[in-house]
Amino acid sequence: MRVRDYECDVQGVVNNANYLHYFENTRHEFMISLGIPFYKEVHLKGIVPVVARADLHYKTSLVGGDNFISSLTVERKGIKIIFHQEIYRKSDNALCCKGTIEVAVLQNGKISRGDYFDEFMKDYLES
Repeated sequence: MRVRDYECDVQGVVNNANYLHYFENTRHEFMISLGIPFYKEVHLKGIVPVVARADLHYKTSLVGGDNFISSLTVERKGIKIIFHQEIYRKSDNALCCKGTIEVAVLQNGKISRGDYFDEFMKDYLES
């Protein structure tokens, strides 16, 4: 991805809140790449993944125009799906931000294990 100017503060660095957007976009693209019909069928089935907790550690600032790589690994821990995510500046491979995002899954308004996602993610789940 590339940093857009409007994502930067007056000092020209990416506003911290935008890293949450980058991480969210990465998770959505990951789900889409697995063939999960995220926006249509999943919600129609009453399955709603929600962020329960986000823990971010900022390391090096991105600035306007920087290209970066956003990566993730995923694990299952009880009822939570946990994404470990990192953002690296492409020009020098500097770690800019790393985070742990815990996702809970609601099914018909009640907390569930979200087993629906396990079959799609089986090749990527860490134990």
